Amino acid sequence: MSVEPAVLHLVCGKIAAGKSTLCAELAGRHRAVIIAEDDWLAALFADELASLRDYVRCSAKLRSAMAPHVATLLRAGMPVVLDFQANTRSGRAWIKGIADMARADCKLHFLDTPDEVCLERLRIRNKSGAHPFHVTEQQFHQITRHFEAPSSDEGFDTLLYGAGRPAGALEGSEGEPHCKPAEILND
Repeated sequence: MSVEPAVLHLVCGKIAAGKSTLCAELAGRHRAVIIAEDDWLAALFADELASLRDYVRCSAKLRSAMAPHVATLLRAGMPVVLDFQANTRSGRAWIKGIADMARADCKLHFLDTPDEVCLERLRIRNKSGAHPFHVTEQQFHQITRHFEAPSSDEGFDTLLYGAGRPAGALEGSEGEPHCKPAEILND
């Protein structure tokens, strides 16, 4: 019995852009499993994460363990939504490498959310305490300096969310998707 190639979904956007929310929606829509870096980091390394350098070190360990697991799920025909850092070319290349290793399709969902919207969402998220990590505005700016928007030469089927919409326009009302693709960017 042959298995249809599964799809690996990755989401790119700044901190508090709505990535985890979109990941949950994608998982529901595609009957996919979500693997969320923040959840795993919090469970395995919470007491070791005090700086960006700590994140890089712990994330590298997690990626090393997760890559073969994700590839196995994809080869078995299970769609995966990988809620991992995809905000740099190297982060996206690592994820694309997993899809290539598994011979799976790979879709990049890019949340183009303005900084002001992300910062407001971050304040709300921090206040609620619902997220495993508290990120300060200073940390937001420090991390955002490393953000690299995706480009067509990376070889992804890319769906762009939020471009040209007013601040706050990504929220959906109850029963509606969080956001809908504004356009599809392909080679």
